[in-house]
Amino acid sequence: MATATFHKWLTHFTDTKKCSNFLVPPSSKGQQSMCFLHYHRPVCQGCYLSMNGCREGQHQYARTRNPVGTIETRTLAPVASPAMAMYSLNIAISEMKSEAPFGTSSGIVRVQVPIEEQVEAIDWLHSQKHLLLPRCFFFGRKSSPCCNGENLVSVAGVGSAVYFSQPHPFSYWDWISIRRFLSERCPLIRAYGAIRFNAKAKVSSEWLAFGSFYFMIPQVEFNELEGGSMLTITIAWDNDLSWSWENAINALQETLCKVSSSIVKFPKQTPPTLILSSHNIPSQVDWDLAVNRALQMIERNDSSLTKVVLARSTRVVPTADIDPLAWLSCLKVEGENAYQFLLQPPNAPAFIGNTPEQLFHRKWLHITSEALAGTRARGASQALDCQIELDLLTSPKDDIEFTIVRDTIRRKLEAVCEKVVIKPEKMIRKLPRIQHLFAQLSGRLRSEEDEFEILLSLHPSPAVCGFPTEEAQLLIAETEVFDRGMYAGPVGWFGGGESEFAVGIRSALVEKDLGAFIYAGTGIVEGSNPYLEWDELELKTSQFTKLLKLDLPQRQKVDCK
Repeated sequence: MATATFHKWLTHFTDTKKCSNFLVPPSSKGQQSMCFLHYHRPVCQGCYLSMNGCREGQHQYARTRNPVGTIETRTLAPVASPAMAMYSLNIAISEMKSEAPFGTSSGIVRVQVPIEEQVEAIDWLHSQKHLLLPRCFFFGRKSSPCCNGENLVSVAGVGSAVYFSQPHPFSYWDWISIRRFLSERCPLIRAYGAIRFNAKAKVSSEWLAFGSFYFMIPQVEFNELEGGSMLTITIAWDNDLSWSWENAINALQETLCKVSSSIVKFPKQTPPTLILSSHNIPSQVDWDLAVNRALQMIERNDSSLTKVVLARSTRVVPTADIDPLAWLSCLKVEGENAYQFLLQPPNAPAFIGNTPEQLFHRKWLHITSEALAGTRARGASQALDCQIELDLLTSPKDDIEFTIVRDTIRRKLEAVCEKVVIKPEKMIRKLPRIQHLFAQLSGRLRSEEDEFEILLSLHPSPAVCGFPTEEAQLLIAETEVFDRGMYAGPVGWFGGGESEFAVGIRSALVEKDLGAFIYAGTGIVEGSNPYLEWDELELKTSQFTKLLKLDLPQRQKVDCK
Protein backbone atom coordinates (compact mmCIF):
# COMPACT_ATOMS: atom_id res chain seq x y z
CA MET A 1 0.00 0.00 0.00
CA ALA A 2 2.82 2.39 0.95
CA THR A 3 4.63 1.57 -2.31
CA ALA A 4 1.51 2.24 -4.36
CA THR A 5 0.99 5.54 -2.55
CA PHE A 6 4.57 6.59 -3.24
CA HIS A 7 4.33 5.75 -6.96
CA LYS A 8 1.07 7.71 -7.15
CA TRP A 9 2.81 10.63 -5.40
CA LEU A 10 5.82 10.50 -7.74
CA THR A 11 3.57 10.36 -10.81
CA HIS A 12 1.66 13.39 -9.56
CA PHE A 13 4.81 15.45 -9.05
CA THR A 14 6.36 14.64 -12.40
CA ASP A 15 3.35 16.20 -14.10
CA THR A 16 4.28 19.83 -14.80
CA LYS A 17 0.65 20.86 -14.99
CA LYS A 18 0.17 19.90 -11.35
CA CYS A 19 3.50 21.08 -9.97
CA SER A 20 5.09 24.52 -10.20
CA ASN A 21 6.89 25.07 -6.92
CA PHE A 22 9.48 22.31 -6.69
CA LEU A 23 13.20 22.34 -7.20
CA VAL A 24 14.53 19.56 -9.39
CA PRO A 25 18.31 19.52 -9.75
CA PRO A 26 19.78 18.42 -13.08
CA SER A 27 21.07 14.89 -13.33
CA SER A 28 24.18 15.74 -15.33
CA LYS A 29 27.35 15.89 -13.26
CA GLY A 30 28.82 19.13 -14.50
CA GLN A 31 25.71 21.28 -14.77
CA GLN A 32 23.93 23.27 -12.10
CA SER A 33 20.81 25.30 -12.72
CA MET A 34 17.78 26.65 -10.93
CA CYS A 35 14.97 24.59 -12.47
CA PHE A 36 11.48 25.64 -11.49
CA LEU A 37 9.03 23.34 -13.19
CA HIS A 38 7.07 26.22 -14.67
CA TYR A 39 10.26 27.14 -16.58
CA HIS A 40 11.61 23.74 -17.62
CA ARG A 41 10.33 20.22 -17.94
CA PRO A 42 12.82 18.21 -15.87
CA VAL A 43 13.82 14.60 -15.89
CA CYS A 44 12.84 13.35 -12.46
CA GLN A 45 14.76 10.10 -12.39
CA GLY A 46 16.83 10.18 -9.21
CA CYS A 47 15.95 13.82 -8.48
CA TYR A 48 15.24 15.50 -5.15
CA LEU A 49 11.72 16.88 -4.65
CA SER A 50 10.73 19.44 -2.01
CA MET A 51 8.19 22.21 -1.50
CA ASN A 52 9.15 25.72 -2.54
CA GLY A 53 7.50 28.02 0.01
CA CYS A 54 7.90 31.06 -2.27
CA ARG A 55 5.20 31.28 -4.88
CA GLU A 56 5.37 33.50 -7.96
CA GLY A 57 2.89 36.34 -7.45
CA GLN A 58 2.67 35.42 -3.74
CA HIS A 59 1.01 38.74 -2.84
CA GLN A 60 -1.98 37.78 -5.00
CA TYR A 61 -2.80 34.74 -2.85
CA ALA A 62 -4.24 35.69 0.53
CA ARG A 63 -4.05 32.16 1.93
CA THR A 64 -0.31 31.91 1.36
CA ARG A 65 0.24 35.16 3.27
CA ASN A 66 -1.21 33.86 6.55
CA PRO A 67 0.66 31.65 9.07
CA VAL A 68 0.36 27.94 8.38
CA GLY A 69 -2.44 26.16 10.25
CA THR A 70 -0.26 23.98 12.51
CA ILE A 71 3.07 24.94 14.07
CA GLU A 72 4.29 22.50 16.70
CA THR A 73 7.40 21.09 18.38
CA ARG A 74 7.34 17.66 19.99
CA THR A 75 10.13 16.47 22.28
CA LEU A 76 10.64 12.73 22.73
CA ALA A 77 12.37 10.99 25.64
CA PRO A 78 16.16 11.47 25.83
CA VAL A 79 18.34 8.63 24.52
CA ALA A 80 22.00 7.70 24.81
CA SER A 81 23.19 7.83 21.19
CA PRO A 82 22.37 9.13 17.68
CA ALA A 83 21.47 5.58 16.58
CA MET A 84 18.86 5.33 19.33
CA ALA A 85 17.57 8.80 18.42
CA MET A 86 17.13 7.66 14.82
CA TYR A 87 15.15 4.63 16.03
CA SER A 88 12.87 6.86 18.16
CA LEU A 89 12.22 9.21 15.23
CA ASN A 90 11.38 6.37 12.85
CA ILE A 91 8.85 5.03 15.37
CA ALA A 92 7.36 8.53 15.77
CA ILE A 93 7.05 8.95 12.00
CA SER A 94 5.31 5.59 11.62
CA GLU A 95 2.80 6.55 14.32
CA MET A 96 2.11 9.97 12.79
CA LYS A 97 1.72 8.44 9.35
CA SER A 98 -0.83 5.87 10.54
CA GLU A 99 -2.79 8.37 12.63
CA ALA A 100 -2.64 11.40 10.26
CA PRO A 101 -2.96 13.59 13.39
CA PHE A 102 -3.20 17.04 11.79
CA GLY A 103 -6.45 18.20 10.23
CA THR A 104 -5.12 21.48 8.85
CA SER A 105 -4.34 22.12 5.19
CA SER A 106 -0.93 23.56 6.04
CA GLY A 107 1.56 23.22 8.84
CA ILE A 108 5.05 22.50 10.10
CA VAL A 109 5.95 20.05 12.87
CA ARG A 110 9.35 19.52 14.47
CA VAL A 111 10.07 16.32 16.40
CA GLN A 112 13.27 16.35 18.45
CA VAL A 113 15.16 13.74 20.49
CA PRO A 114 17.73 14.88 23.08
CA ILE A 115 20.92 12.77 23.04
CA GLU A 116 23.13 12.34 26.10
CA GLU A 117 26.27 11.85 24.00
CA GLN A 118 27.92 15.07 22.82
CA VAL A 119 28.63 14.92 19.09
CA GLU A 120 29.91 17.73 16.88
CA ALA A 121 27.35 18.77 14.29
CA ILE A 122 30.03 18.96 11.60
CA ASP A 123 31.01 15.32 12.27
CA TRP A 124 27.38 14.27 11.85
CA LEU A 125 27.10 16.24 8.60
CA HIS A 126 30.33 14.72 7.27
CA SER A 127 28.74 11.28 7.74
CA GLN A 128 25.86 12.22 5.39
CA LYS A 129 27.55 11.95 1.99
CA HIS A 130 24.58 12.38 -0.36
CA LEU A 131 25.22 15.11 -2.90
CA LEU A 132 21.62 15.23 -4.16
CA LEU A 133 20.40 16.31 -0.71
CA PRO A 134 20.61 20.00 0.16
CA ARG A 135 22.85 20.68 3.17
CA CYS A 136 23.42 23.50 5.61
CA PHE A 137 25.64 24.25 8.59
CA PHE A 138 25.74 27.26 10.88
CA PHE A 139 28.05 27.96 13.81
CA GLY A 140 27.38 31.22 15.62
CA ARG A 141 29.95 33.22 17.53
CA LYS A 142 27.98 32.77 20.73
CA SER A 143 25.95 29.78 21.89
CA SER A 144 22.28 30.49 22.53
CA PRO A 145 19.77 28.97 24.99
CA CYS A 146 18.13 25.91 23.47
CA CYS A 147 16.15 23.47 25.60
CA ASN A 148 16.47 21.90 29.04
CA GLY A 149 18.77 24.76 29.97
CA GLU A 150 21.46 23.73 27.46
CA ASN A 151 22.99 26.09 24.93
CA LEU A 152 22.92 25.53 21.17
CA VAL A 153 26.44 25.57 19.68
CA SER A 154 25.97 24.69 16.00
CA VAL A 155 23.39 23.27 13.59
CA ALA A 156 23.73 20.90 10.63
CA GLY A 157 20.91 19.86 8.31
CA VAL A 158 20.20 17.67 5.29
CA GLY A 159 17.13 17.66 3.08
CA SER A 160 14.60 20.49 3.10
CA ALA A 161 11.18 20.25 4.72
CA VAL A 162 10.52 23.45 2.80
CA TYR A 163 12.90 25.69 0.88
CA PHE A 164 12.52 29.26 -0.35
CA SER A 165 14.11 30.42 -3.59
CA GLN A 166 13.29 32.50 -6.65
CA PRO A 167 15.27 34.19 -9.42
CA HIS A 168 13.85 37.62 -8.56
CA PRO A 169 15.33 39.86 -5.81
CA PHE A 170 14.35 38.99 -2.22
CA SER A 171 11.12 40.86 -1.51
CA TYR A 172 8.75 41.60 1.35
CA TRP A 173 6.45 38.81 0.13
CA ASP A 174 9.34 36.35 0.10
CA TRP A 175 10.07 37.33 3.71
CA ILE A 176 6.38 36.78 4.55
CA SER A 177 6.57 33.37 2.82
CA ILE A 178 9.32 32.35 5.25
CA ARG A 179 7.75 33.97 8.32
CA ARG A 180 4.47 32.06 7.94
CA PHE A 181 6.31 28.81 8.77
CA LEU A 182 7.91 30.27 11.93
CA SER A 183 6.59 30.92 15.42
CA GLU A 184 7.83 32.21 18.76
CA ARG A 185 6.35 29.03 20.28
CA CYS A 186 8.82 26.93 18.25
CA PRO A 187 12.06 28.96 18.30
CA LEU A 188 14.24 26.17 16.86
CA ILE A 189 12.27 25.95 13.61
CA ARG A 190 14.57 28.14 11.55
CA ALA A 191 15.17 28.89 7.89
CA TYR A 192 18.90 28.90 7.08
CA GLY A 193 20.19 30.53 3.93
CA ALA A 194 21.75 33.41 2.04
CA ILE A 195 20.95 36.28 -0.33
CA ARG A 196 22.97 37.43 -3.34
CA PHE A 197 25.18 40.48 -2.98
CA ASN A 198 23.51 42.06 -6.01
CA ALA A 199 20.29 40.43 -7.20
CA LYS A 200 20.26 42.59 -10.33
CA ALA A 201 23.65 41.42 -11.58
CA LYS A 202 23.95 38.70 -14.21
CA VAL A 203 24.11 35.24 -12.60
CA SER A 204 27.07 33.10 -13.64
CA SER A 205 26.75 29.33 -14.08
CA GLU A 206 28.39 28.39 -10.78
CA TRP A 207 25.74 30.35 -8.82
CA LEU A 208 22.61 29.36 -10.79
CA ALA A 209 21.35 26.75 -8.30
CA PHE A 210 21.14 29.36 -5.51
CA GLY A 211 18.72 31.67 -7.31
CA SER A 212 18.57 35.25 -6.04
CA PHE A 213 18.21 33.82 -2.53
CA TYR A 214 18.09 30.35 -1.04
CA PHE A 215 16.75 29.38 2.39
CA MET A 216 15.89 25.94 3.76
CA ILE A 217 14.24 24.51 6.87
CA PRO A 218 16.07 21.17 7.19
CA GLN A 219 14.16 17.90 7.04
CA VAL A 220 16.72 16.20 9.27
CA GLU A 221 18.75 18.36 11.61
CA PHE A 222 21.51 17.73 14.13
CA ASN A 223 21.98 20.20 16.99
CA GLU A 224 25.29 20.31 18.84
CA LEU A 225 24.69 21.41 22.43
CA GLU A 226 27.18 22.39 25.12
CA GLY A 227 26.29 19.34 27.20
CA GLY A 228 24.87 16.91 24.65
CA SER A 229 23.22 16.73 21.23
CA MET A 230 19.80 16.59 19.61
CA LEU A 231 18.51 14.90 16.44
CA THR A 232 15.35 16.30 14.88
CA ILE A 233 13.03 15.89 11.94
CA THR A 234 10.73 18.53 10.46
CA ILE A 235 7.63 17.98 8.31
CA ALA A 236 6.06 20.87 6.37
CA TRP A 237 3.02 20.83 4.11
CA ASP A 238 0.67 23.25 2.39
CA ASN A 239 -2.15 22.11 0.13
CA ASP A 240 -2.26 25.55 -1.52
CA LEU A 241 1.32 24.93 -2.68
CA SER A 242 0.38 21.43 -3.96
CA TRP A 243 2.34 19.69 -1.22
CA SER A 244 0.11 17.66 1.12
CA TRP A 245 0.81 16.00 4.47
CA GLU A 246 1.13 12.66 2.67
CA ASN A 247 3.69 14.10 0.23
CA ALA A 248 5.68 15.62 3.07
CA ILE A 249 5.88 12.54 5.28
CA ASN A 250 6.73 10.27 2.33
CA ALA A 251 9.51 12.64 1.30
CA LEU A 252 10.83 12.68 4.88
CA GLN A 253 10.94 8.89 4.99
CA GLU A 254 12.87 8.89 1.70
CA THR A 255 15.42 11.25 3.23
CA LEU A 256 15.71 9.31 6.47
CA CYS A 257 16.55 6.16 4.50
CA LYS A 258 19.72 7.94 3.34
CA VAL A 259 20.74 9.37 6.72
CA SER A 260 23.50 7.56 8.54
CA SER A 261 23.39 7.15 12.32
CA SER A 262 27.00 5.92 12.31
CA ILE A 263 29.10 8.98 13.09
CA VAL A 264 32.88 9.01 12.86
CA LYS A 265 34.91 11.95 14.12
CA PHE A 266 36.94 13.01 11.12
CA PRO A 267 40.30 14.81 11.43
CA LYS A 268 40.17 18.60 11.30
CA GLN A 269 42.79 18.82 8.57
CA THR A 270 43.07 18.57 4.82
CA PRO A 271 45.43 16.22 2.98
CA PRO A 272 48.32 17.87 1.10
CA THR A 273 47.06 18.89 -2.35
CA LEU A 274 48.89 20.20 -5.37
CA ILE A 275 47.29 22.91 -7.49
CA LEU A 276 46.86 22.34 -11.21
CA SER A 277 45.97 25.97 -11.81
CA SER A 278 45.29 29.19 -9.92
CA HIS A 279 43.57 32.12 -11.66
CA ASN A 280 42.92 35.58 -10.24
CA ILE A 281 40.13 37.76 -11.62
CA PRO A 282 41.20 40.52 -11.90
CA SER A 283 44.93 40.03 -12.47
CA GLN A 284 47.24 42.20 -10.38
CA VAL A 285 47.81 44.49 -13.38
CA ASP A 286 44.07 44.96 -13.88
CA TRP A 287 43.62 45.35 -10.12
CA ASP A 288 46.06 48.28 -10.06
CA LEU A 289 44.15 49.92 -12.91
CA ALA A 290 40.80 49.38 -11.17
CA VAL A 291 42.00 50.81 -7.85
CA ASN A 292 43.56 53.84 -9.51
CA ARG A 293 40.35 54.44 -11.46
CA ALA A 294 38.35 54.23 -8.22
CA LEU A 295 40.72 56.70 -6.54
CA GLN A 296 40.25 59.12 -9.43
CA MET A 297 36.46 58.87 -8.98
CA ILE A 298 36.77 59.47 -5.21
CA GLU A 299 39.03 62.53 -5.70
CA ARG A 300 36.79 64.18 -8.32
CA ASN A 301 35.05 67.34 -7.09
CA ASP A 302 31.80 66.42 -8.83
CA SER A 303 31.67 62.90 -7.33
CA SER A 304 29.99 62.02 -4.03
CA LEU A 305 31.82 58.67 -3.86
CA THR A 306 33.98 58.38 -0.74
CA LYS A 307 34.53 54.61 -0.57
CA VAL A 308 34.14 51.58 -2.82
CA VAL A 309 34.89 47.94 -2.01
CA LEU A 310 36.50 46.08 -4.90
CA ALA A 311 36.75 42.30 -4.79
CA ARG A 312 38.74 39.47 -6.37
CA SER A 313 37.79 35.93 -7.31
CA THR A 314 40.53 33.30 -7.23
CA ARG A 315 39.77 30.04 -9.03
CA VAL A 316 41.88 27.12 -7.82
CA VAL A 317 41.81 23.67 -9.41
CA PRO A 318 43.63 21.03 -7.32
CA THR A 319 44.85 17.56 -8.18
CA ALA A 320 42.20 16.06 -5.85
CA ASP A 321 38.63 17.03 -5.01
CA ILE A 322 38.21 19.60 -2.25
CA ASP A 323 35.93 18.43 0.54
CA PRO A 324 34.01 21.56 1.61
CA LEU A 325 33.39 20.09 5.06
CA ALA A 326 37.10 19.38 5.54
CA TRP A 327 37.83 23.01 4.66
CA LEU A 328 35.04 24.19 6.94
CA SER A 329 36.31 22.08 9.84
CA CYS A 330 39.77 23.64 9.47
CA LEU A 331 38.21 27.11 9.47
CA LYS A 332 36.22 26.15 12.55
CA VAL A 333 39.39 25.21 14.43
CA GLU A 334 40.85 28.70 13.97
CA GLY A 335 37.51 30.51 13.72
CA GLU A 336 37.48 32.07 17.17
CA ASN A 337 35.04 34.98 17.35
CA ALA A 338 33.70 34.24 13.85
CA TYR A 339 30.74 32.61 12.12
CA GLN A 340 31.21 29.40 10.12
CA PHE A 341 28.61 28.44 7.54
CA LEU A 342 27.85 26.05 4.70
CA LEU A 343 24.93 26.28 2.29
CA GLN A 344 24.48 23.79 -0.54
CA PRO A 345 21.33 23.41 -2.67
CA PRO A 346 20.70 19.92 -4.11
CA ASN A 347 23.36 18.74 -6.56
CA ALA A 348 25.11 22.14 -6.44
CA PRO A 349 28.37 23.68 -5.22
CA ALA A 350 28.81 24.40 -1.51
CA PHE A 351 29.10 28.00 -0.31
CA ILE A 352 31.30 28.02 2.80
CA GLY A 353 32.81 30.75 4.91
CA ASN A 354 34.46 31.90 8.12
CA THR A 355 33.26 35.47 8.58
CA PRO A 356 33.95 37.76 11.54
CA GLU A 357 31.30 40.30 10.55
CA GLN A 358 27.77 40.38 11.95
CA LEU A 359 25.11 42.04 9.81
CA PHE A 360 22.51 42.00 12.59
CA HIS A 361 21.09 39.90 15.40
CA ARG A 362 17.49 40.41 16.47
CA LYS A 363 15.82 38.95 19.54
CA TRP A 364 12.26 40.18 19.95
CA LEU A 365 12.66 43.95 19.49
CA HIS A 366 16.32 44.22 20.54
CA ILE A 367 18.76 44.44 17.64
CA THR A 368 22.54 44.63 17.39
CA SER A 369 24.85 45.25 14.45
CA GLU A 370 28.57 45.77 13.97
CA ALA A 371 30.95 48.02 12.07
CA LEU A 372 34.11 46.26 10.92
CA ALA A 373 36.76 47.87 8.72
CA GLY A 374 40.51 48.31 8.44
CA THR A 375 42.70 45.23 8.27
CA ARG A 376 46.13 44.27 9.56
CA ALA A 377 47.92 40.96 10.04
CA ARG A 378 48.61 39.70 13.55
CA GLY A 379 52.15 40.14 14.83
CA ALA A 380 54.58 37.25 15.28
CA SER A 381 55.25 38.42 18.85
CA GLN A 382 53.17 40.23 21.45
CA ALA A 383 55.27 43.36 21.08
CA LEU A 384 54.93 43.38 17.28
CA ASP A 385 51.19 42.65 17.57
CA CYS A 386 50.73 45.69 19.83
CA GLN A 387 52.76 47.83 17.43
CA ILE A 388 50.55 46.76 14.50
CA GLU A 389 47.44 47.42 16.61
CA LEU A 390 48.62 50.95 17.37
CA ASP A 391 49.35 51.56 13.69
CA LEU A 392 45.80 50.50 12.78
CA LEU A 393 44.22 52.63 15.50
CA THR A 394 46.11 55.75 14.40
CA SER A 395 45.94 55.27 10.61
CA PRO A 396 44.05 58.22 8.98
CA LYS A 397 43.17 56.11 5.92
CA ASP A 398 41.69 53.28 8.02
CA ASP A 399 39.87 55.75 10.28
CA ILE A 400 38.12 57.26 7.24
CA GLU A 401 37.06 53.81 6.04
CA PHE A 402 35.88 52.73 9.49
CA THR A 403 33.98 55.95 10.25
CA ILE A 404 32.05 55.69 6.98
CA VAL A 405 30.94 52.15 7.88
CA ARG A 406 30.01 52.90 11.50
CA ASP A 407 28.11 56.13 10.82
CA THR A 408 26.17 54.64 7.90
CA ILE A 409 24.99 51.68 10.00
CA ARG A 410 24.03 54.09 12.81
CA ARG A 411 21.86 56.20 10.46
CA LYS A 412 20.14 53.11 9.06
CA LEU A 413 19.36 51.76 12.53
CA GLU A 414 18.06 55.14 13.68
CA ALA A 415 15.47 55.02 10.88
CA VAL A 416 13.68 52.05 12.50
CA CYS A 417 14.87 52.10 16.13
CA GLU A 418 13.76 54.18 19.09
CA LYS A 419 17.33 54.65 20.30
CA VAL A 420 20.76 53.59 19.02
CA VAL A 421 23.77 53.11 21.28
CA ILE A 422 27.35 52.69 20.02
CA LYS A 423 29.58 50.92 22.51
CA PRO A 424 32.47 50.60 21.98
CA GLU A 425 32.81 53.37 19.39
CA LYS A 426 36.19 52.18 18.17
CA MET A 427 38.42 49.34 19.27
CA ILE A 428 40.47 46.46 17.86
CA ARG A 429 38.92 43.05 17.23
CA LYS A 430 41.62 40.39 17.07
CA LEU A 431 41.16 37.19 15.07
CA PRO A 432 43.73 34.37 14.82
CA ARG A 433 45.29 35.74 11.61
CA ILE A 434 43.88 39.27 11.24
CA GLN A 435 42.82 42.28 13.31
CA HIS A 436 40.21 44.93 12.47
CA LEU A 437 38.74 48.19 13.73
CA PHE A 438 35.40 47.41 15.37
CA ALA A 439 32.32 49.03 16.90
CA GLN A 440 29.06 47.52 18.15
CA LEU A 441 25.70 49.23 17.67
CA SER A 442 22.44 48.31 19.42
CA GLY A 443 18.89 49.58 19.39
CA ARG A 444 15.25 48.74 19.98
CA LEU A 445 13.01 48.21 16.96
CA ARG A 446 9.63 49.89 16.93
CA SER A 447 8.08 46.72 15.47
CA GLU A 448 9.19 43.20 14.56
CA GLU A 449 7.83 43.98 11.10
CA ASP A 450 10.83 46.29 10.71
CA GLU A 451 13.10 43.24 10.42
CA PHE A 452 12.67 43.13 6.65
CA GLU A 453 13.47 46.85 6.38
CA ILE A 454 16.58 46.38 8.53
CA LEU A 455 17.80 43.50 6.33
CA LEU A 456 17.38 45.46 3.11
CA SER A 457 18.69 48.67 4.68
CA LEU A 458 21.87 47.23 6.23
CA HIS A 459 22.74 45.23 3.12
CA PRO A 460 24.92 46.05 1.35
CA SER A 461 26.89 47.84 4.06
CA PRO A 462 29.77 50.22 3.28
CA ALA A 463 32.08 47.48 4.60
CA VAL A 464 31.39 45.31 1.51
CA CYS A 465 30.06 47.85 -1.01
CA GLY A 466 31.04 51.44 -0.31
CA PHE A 467 29.44 54.85 0.21
CA PRO A 468 27.14 56.21 -1.08
CA THR A 469 25.67 52.79 -1.83
CA GLU A 470 24.23 53.57 -5.28
CA GLU A 471 27.43 55.15 -6.60
CA ALA A 472 29.56 52.34 -5.16
CA GLN A 473 27.31 49.63 -6.64
CA LEU A 474 27.48 51.28 -10.04
CA LEU A 475 31.28 51.40 -9.99
CA ILE A 476 31.47 47.77 -8.81
CA ALA A 477 29.18 46.69 -11.67
CA GLU A 478 31.32 48.59 -14.17
CA THR A 479 34.61 47.30 -12.77
CA GLU A 480 34.21 43.69 -11.66
CA VAL A 481 33.97 41.05 -14.41
CA PHE A 482 33.00 38.11 -12.18
CA ASP A 483 29.80 37.25 -10.31
CA ARG A 484 30.03 37.76 -6.54
CA GLY A 485 27.00 35.53 -6.06
CA MET A 486 26.34 35.15 -2.31
CA TYR A 487 29.81 36.45 -1.45
CA ALA A 488 29.42 39.59 0.73
CA GLY A 489 25.66 38.98 0.93
CA PRO A 490 23.60 38.21 4.07
CA VAL A 491 24.11 34.66 5.41
CA GLY A 492 22.22 33.34 8.42
CA TRP A 493 18.76 32.36 9.63
CA PHE A 494 15.24 33.56 10.34
CA GLY A 495 13.47 32.18 13.41
CA GLY A 496 10.36 32.83 15.46
CA GLY A 497 11.17 35.86 17.63
CA GLU A 498 14.88 35.78 16.74
CA SER A 499 17.06 36.06 13.62
CA GLU A 500 20.77 36.36 13.00
CA PHE A 501 22.75 37.23 9.88
CA ALA A 502 26.43 37.52 9.18
CA VAL A 503 28.08 39.11 6.14
CA GLY A 504 29.25 36.37 3.75
CA ILE A 505 32.88 37.48 3.45
CA ARG A 506 36.01 35.30 3.87
CA SER A 507 34.12 32.76 1.79
CA ALA A 508 34.49 30.29 -1.07
CA LEU A 509 32.33 28.32 -3.48
CA VAL A 510 33.51 24.70 -3.61
CA GLU A 511 32.43 22.40 -6.44
CA LYS A 512 33.17 18.71 -6.87
CA ASP A 513 35.61 18.03 -9.74
CA LEU A 514 35.94 21.75 -10.51
CA GLY A 515 37.87 23.16 -7.53
CA ALA A 516 36.95 26.34 -5.69
CA PHE A 517 36.30 30.05 -6.16
CA ILE A 518 37.86 32.00 -3.27
CA TYR A 519 36.57 35.55 -2.71
CA ALA A 520 38.01 38.59 -0.94
CA GLY A 521 37.61 42.35 -1.11
CA THR A 522 39.18 45.57 0.20
CA GLY A 523 37.85 49.05 0.84
CA ILE A 524 39.21 51.78 -1.41
CA VAL A 525 39.23 55.29 0.08
CA GLU A 526 41.38 58.39 -0.35
CA GLY A 527 44.94 57.35 0.44
CA SER A 528 44.58 53.70 -0.63
CA ASN A 529 47.56 52.04 -2.30
CA PRO A 530 46.87 49.40 -4.99
CA TYR A 531 49.88 47.29 -3.96
CA LEU A 532 48.97 47.30 -0.27
CA GLU A 533 45.34 46.52 -1.10
CA TRP A 534 46.49 43.50 -3.15
CA ASP A 535 48.52 42.33 -0.15
CA GLU A 536 45.36 42.65 1.95
CA LEU A 537 43.51 40.38 -0.50
CA GLU A 538 46.29 37.82 -0.12
CA LEU A 539 46.03 38.05 3.66
CA LYS A 540 42.27 37.56 3.65
CA THR A 541 42.35 34.55 1.30
CA SER A 542 45.23 32.93 3.21
CA GLN A 543 42.81 31.06 5.50
CA PHE A 544 41.89 29.02 2.39
CA THR A 545 45.13 29.01 0.44
CA LYS A 546 47.08 27.73 3.46
CA LEU A 547 45.01 24.55 3.13
CA LEU A 548 46.52 24.01 -0.33
CA LYS A 549 50.08 23.52 -1.45
CA LEU A 550 50.62 26.45 -3.81
CA ASP A 551 54.16 25.74 -4.94
CA LEU A 552 53.85 24.64 -8.56
CA PRO A 553 56.02 26.34 -11.22
CA GLN A 554 55.07 29.96 -11.88
CA ARG A 555 53.83 29.23 -15.41
CA GLN A 556 50.94 27.24 -13.92
CA LYS A 557 49.77 30.14 -11.79
CA VAL A 558 47.79 32.43 -14.07
CA ASP A 559 46.24 35.85 -13.57
CA CYS A 560 43.17 36.08 -15.82
CA LYS A 561 41.98 39.28 -17.38
